[in-house]
Amino acid sequence: MEDLSRFKQTYFDESAELLEVAESGLLRLTPGEVDSDEVNAIFRAVHSIKGGGGAFGFTELVAFAHEFETVMDGVRNNTVPVTTELVDTLIRANDLLGQMLAYAREGDPAPAGTTDGTVAALRRHLSGGAPQVQAPAAAPAAPPPAPVYADDEDDEAGLFGDAMAAIAAARAEEDPVPPGKLRWTIVFRPRSDLLMSGNEPAFMLRALRRLGDATVECHTNALPNLQNLEAELLHLSWTVTLIADPDIDLDKINDVFEFVADDCDIRITAEAPPPAAPEAPPVTDPVPVATATPPAVVAAVPETPKAEAPKAEAARPRPNGGGAEHAGLTSHTIRVDLDKIDRLVNMVGEMVITQAMIAEHVRELPPGEFQELLEGLEQLAQHTRELRESVMSIRAQPVSSVFSRMPRLVRECAATTGKEVQLVTSGETTEVDKTVVENLVDPLTHMIRNSIDHGLEGPEERERVGKPRAGTVHLSAQHRSGRIVIEITDDGRGINRPKVLSKAIEKGLVQPGAALSDEEIDNLIFLPGFSTADQVSNLSGRGVGMDVVRRNITSLGGRIGVYSTPGEGSRFVLSLPLTLAVLDGMVISVGEERFVLPLTNIVESLRPKAADLHGLVGKCDVMMARGEYVRLVYLHQLFGIPGAVADPTRALVVLVETEDGSRLGLVVDEVLGQQQVVIKSLEANFRRLDGVAAATILGDGRVALILDVAGLREMSRHMDSRAPRSPSSPAAALPAPALEPV
Repeated sequence: MEDLSRFKQTYFDESAELLEVAESGLLRLTPGEVDSDEVNAIFRAVHSIKGGGGAFGFTELVAFAHEFETVMDGVRNNTVPVTTELVDTLIRANDLLGQMLAYAREGDPAPAGTTDGTVAALRRHLSGGAPQVQAPAAAPAAPPPAPVYADDEDDEAGLFGDAMAAIAAARAEEDPVPPGKLRWTIVFRPRSDLLMSGNEPAFMLRALRRLGDATVECHTNALPNLQNLEAELLHLSWTVTLIADPDIDLDKINDVFEFVADDCDIRITAEAPPPAAPEAPPVTDPVPVATATPPAVVAAVPETPKAEAPKAEAARPRPNGGGAEHAGLTSHTIRVDLDKIDRLVNMVGEMVITQAMIAEHVRELPPGEFQELLEGLEQLAQHTRELRESVMSIRAQPVSSVFSRMPRLVRECAATTGKEVQLVTSGETTEVDKTVVENLVDPLTHMIRNSIDHGLEGPEERERVGKPRAGTVHLSAQHRSGRIVIEITDDGRGINRPKVLSKAIEKGLVQPGAALSDEEIDNLIFLPGFSTADQVSNLSGRGVGMDVVRRNITSLGGRIGVYSTPGEGSRFVLSLPLTLAVLDGMVISVGEERFVLPLTNIVESLRPKAADLHGLVGKCDVMMARGEYVRLVYLHQLFGIPGAVADPTRALVVLVETEDGSRLGLVVDEVLGQQQVVIKSLEANFRRLDGVAAATILGDGRVALILDVAGLREMSRHMDSRAPRSPSSPAAALPAPALEPV
């Protein structure tokens, strides 16, 4: 027997994806609003995990998945009612199935009794739903004759023999197809060891009944006498006559046998009603029957009931990869280990640095010489950029992988706090680097818990103030200014600023009598050890939540802002880089230092006239640009750089824009040019610096800091960023403009 160990990793990877599918469906499963497609998706996910586990001999996992699957089949058949308690049990069962997969991955048996409690709960729901099973229709007076099969030993090629053709012909004559319908004949002959893989034929027969009016004939001719009966083997086969609407096609029938296609022999034929037009000869011959090797069962099905009666086409076994008819089944995806992609990203980064170094040296060549070399380097730069973008797209993932976990969190938090909460998500398809995605789970978890526990009011309190009983938490993502911006908004009570300030003073985080702005008070919630909870609970009270959020976000080169209106709610805004590998930047000089500005933040660069400069007394300098006043930020003052040009009329002002649309004018000495740069974490290699997002290596080997525009704005707000000027300097000579403080 072939060694299947090399397929185990693929099985576990696919099972992890199936668990997510099942959990997402279970979280959307609500009493009174049962979506049959969702239920079927959950059932298929559990069934796939069970089937794969049976192939690898994970008996404990298969046994538990079978219990899970049986309840889901009851939900599919409306014999198990969907209640809140049932959904809770199924969610726990899905978690436990993940634990069983973890044990199987490690090769360890599950501890004794691991599944007992959950299995008992599943069986209680199953027995509770049993009384709702509808009584079957009255049985016919005489059962239809069972088809005669050729002996197995004499029918290895045909498996079913020619008897089915005669039966189909007799049925066509005695029982014509109703108008507007199709009649399908499905011969289902499982192999004797089907039950060993954890599959249950009854599920497939029930699924066929849901497709139309199905008559099931059970064939017992292969059943041995009691003395020779082996309980673990299957000795039955079935013929199903299905009268269905024209929209039930071969694919939908094949889907029923999707998970057992390799463990059974299936014959599917179709018959339409006789044509209405008199000139069309009626079809009296039986549909040809031939052996099909699943899953490639093919039949020609008429588009309408009036079409010509279809003829079943035998699906002969073909060599692997053979035939253009299988081209549509070719997989367009492959699984690649993340370490390989990380190595590829690192190599691309080194290529970018090398290409920048070559370009730096080429600039020193005499003009007009080595033209072919210069053209080749331009092409190299273009190809390097395309390669970088392609590699980055490989690592890009939609944030839906993170957002999909939040409904479960909201459900649990609502149950713990006794609040009614509705989660609304948008922008789930927004893509971002996988590393960023992986590090979003903890911050979003803490922030949504905070919104539910501290932000939203209880149902009765919300009704008193004229709000709906159910509070709303809105989670959104979008690309903005070359970054990903994630917002968590709630319609709760907002931040109680007096209480926050009082708690901060009580904990010694703020000096008594300190005068803080609303923004400064709001940001106190991010301090370590701070909490406004009156008592410790499972959700809050220990002061270790929001400070972790800020620390995790800043470690990714991001930042977080909070905006709150008392009585209306709060909004938390996370801004993160799209990638942690490579970016397009503009190299600028300030004194002897070099900095990189992300290209997505730059609006334009200009040299202002003296008439465009103004000073706000005790505040900052501003410049008139495109009809609006923009704050000037002198980088040489922020970073203490000597020898820089301090007069904006002799320097350059680079207009930059932050994610929220606000603009700054950065006063620099010179703009040196655009360049792709490789992002190096400054915090990991040195320490965190205000106004700096990361670092990079330039083409000449020098280290340059990558500036954080929003961080520069915050730094300028907390210090007087006016450059030293003589009384005759342009900004000092003009009166301050009549405008609100910037």
